[in-house]
Amino acid sequence: MLHNTRGIVLYHFRYSETSIIARIYTEKFGLQSYLIKSVRRHGSPIRISMFEHLSLLDMVVYRKENRELQNIKEVQVLHPFRSIHNDIRKSSQALFINEVFSKSVKEEEGNAALFDFLLNTIVALDDPTAFSPHFHISFLILLTKFLGFAPRQNYAPGYCFNLREGLFEPFPPLHLHYIEAGQARIFNLLLMGQPNPDHTVNIPSADRKVLLAKLIEFYQLHLPTFTNLHSPVVLSEVLGG
Repeated sequence: MLHNTRGIVLYHFRYSETSIIARIYTEKFGLQSYLIKSVRRHGSPIRISMFEHLSLLDMVVYRKENRELQNIKEVQVLHPFRSIHNDIRKSSQALFINEVFSKSVKEEEGNAALFDFLLNTIVALDDPTAFSPHFHISFLILLTKFLGFAPRQNYAPGYCFNLREGLFEPFPPLHLHYIEAGQARIFNLLLMGQPNPDHTVNIPSADRKVLLAKLIEFYQLHLPTFTNLHSPVVLSEVLGG
C-alpha cells in the first residue's frame, strides 16, 4: 500500500554497488529503514544527496507490516538547506542533534508532535540570519519533554539542579549528579525558553561546556540505552564548548 509521509533522514549506508539503506524518522510511521535502489547510478531520478544527515523529505512510500526494509516510490526535498552545510558551527550542531535523536528515539510508530518538533528544530538551525552557540543545549532540554523526563521548573535563586531527581534543590545532594548553583541559574533561563530568539544573552563557553556535559549525564541517568556520544568532541573543537 502506498502512503504519503514526510521524513527526516538520520543516516544512510551503502547496501550494494548502486543501492543504499536509509534510516529515516517519518511522520506517519516513526523510525523506518528504506532500501533505495539504483540511487548510486548516474541518471537516477532519486539522488543520493537527498539522504544527507537531517535532510527533510516529502515521500511516497510502500508500506508492508512486519517488514524490516521498506521501499520508497517517490521522494522530493521538502526544505533545501541554506546554511547548515555552509557553516561549520551549524553543521557541528546538526551532527550533535542527529546523534542525540538517533540514540534517544527508537519507536517505530508515528508521533506527529515529536516529528514537528524535530523538523522545526532543523529549519530554525538552518536560518541563515541567526546563529546561537547554545542551540544544541536548548534542543537537549526541549527533547526531554517528549522523552518523559522533563526537568521540573521549581527554580529559586541559589538552587542547584539534581540530575537524578530532575528538579532544583536548595542544597547539593549527597551524590555528584547535579548542576551547581551558578550553571543552574543559566540552565533555568534555557529551561524557561530564554535567552530570547535573538540570542542576546551570552553564555560563557566554560559554562556552556559544563551544561552540555551535565545534560548528557542527565540523559544517561534517565535513558539506560543512551550510550556515549562522539559529536561533543567536534562541538568542543568548533564552538569551544
